[in-house]
Amino acid sequence: MRPARPFPCVSVRSPRLPAHQVTTRNLGAAYPFIAEAGLGRRGVVIGDDLLGGSFVFDPFELYDAGVVSNPNMIVFGQIGRGKSSFVKTFLWRQAVFGRRAWVVDPKGEYADLADAWGVRPVALRPGGAIRLNPLDPGPDDEHRGPDATGRRRTELLASLASACLGRSLVPRERAALGAALLDAAAIDGAPTVPMVVETLLSPSEEAARSLRTERRALLEDGRDVALELRRLVHGDLCGMFDGPTTPGLDLSAPLVVLDLSALYSSAALGVLMACATAWLQAALTRTAVTDCATPSGRGQFFLVVDEAWAILSNLGVARWLQSSWKLSRAFGVSNVAVLHRVSDLRSVGASDSEQVALAQGLLSDSETRVVYAQSPGELDAATELLSLSHTEADLLPQLRRGIALWKVGQRSFLVQHRLSALERRIVDTDAAMTGR
Repeated sequence: MRPARPFPCVSVRSPRLPAHQVTTRNLGAAYPFIAEAGLGRRGVVIGDDLLGGSFVFDPFELYDAGVVSNPNMIVFGQIGRGKSSFVKTFLWRQAVFGRRAWVVDPKGEYADLADAWGVRPVALRPGGAIRLNPLDPGPDDEHRGPDATGRRRTELLASLASACLGRSLVPRERAALGAALLDAAAIDGAPTVPMVVETLLSPSEEAARSLRTERRALLEDGRDVALELRRLVHGDLCGMFDGPTTPGLDLSAPLVVLDLSALYSSAALGVLMACATAWLQAALTRTAVTDCATPSGRGQFFLVVDEAWAILSNLGVARWLQSSWKLSRAFGVSNVAVLHRVSDLRSVGASDSEQVALAQGLLSDSETRVVYAQSPGELDAATELLSLSHTEADLLPQLRRGIALWKVGQRSFLVQHRLSALERRIVDTDAAMTGR
């Protein structure tokens, strides 16, 4: 038998690396001759695909191409690893395509981005000059009728009351709340939280008859709910959601930021974020419906909920947020939740609680997951919840600043985020530490 012929050797040279000699059998699998094809070239450039080429991403384009089944995104990352820089520059670059962004900003970190866009954040402060009515009409209230509108408002107020009470509402409390909303809407077609509190504390005879009870019994049924919602009127959250929406707010700007930093360290942050997100989503979807009716047909927005952990721990708010997440396709809204750790999805309640199931449901309803560096203690949760391979799990603790593992549909990418000189000034959060 003739001896097998050896494979010829090829030297691969690089201007920065010494020559590497490899056989032609192995050369076919060597970088850069085989690399991930990427997600196409329609969208914004994020940076470099570390396995070859540039990385371009757009959730709406990928949905249209059938790569993902929804446009939602969740971003994880330890402090200082680059997740905020990515989110801000992603929104900034989307403006090239005429897309707008609405942000719930609990820490006041989006002021520089707003300044670059030439807009001012809507700063909510207890006793401040700006008020938002979370019961403002929804985008399709006129077409769905008063019953659907009442259910939407009842669900929102039940979520807020649950957040304040720290528990779910019992049936008699929910019924009292629904009756109070009907009474308030009969007084004014655009009810406010103070009106609902008043009708809870002074129920009408008609409301009592509709529930086959007495006024005194109905008052007792709704009293705890009324006293907790009263926080939005006379308590520590007064002056923000206790009246009609302040006229003149510019919602047509390319960026709308709700600055909630005045209460970032408060235990009431979750309630505040729930109210703000409720108002913002109603206003956004109304705007999206209006845009879709225009000849341009442009109704694509980004809604960013930063520090999302603050509202996922409450069952009522988590239920409401999940329902909003599921409406993303109907109104052309890409929801973006920003969290520090993957385990945040499990720390919102007991292991078998509905809160945890709902939080993980948001992950299921977000087909794009961007994961910056995680601590070694996060690997088990990340591996299970994100379906990581052994190689991906081993990489997570080692990722340098600005590098993230992207899971888009069924595909994975390792991406280095790139910043322009202008963007570096917009996203710099280290000024206090570096003296810049």
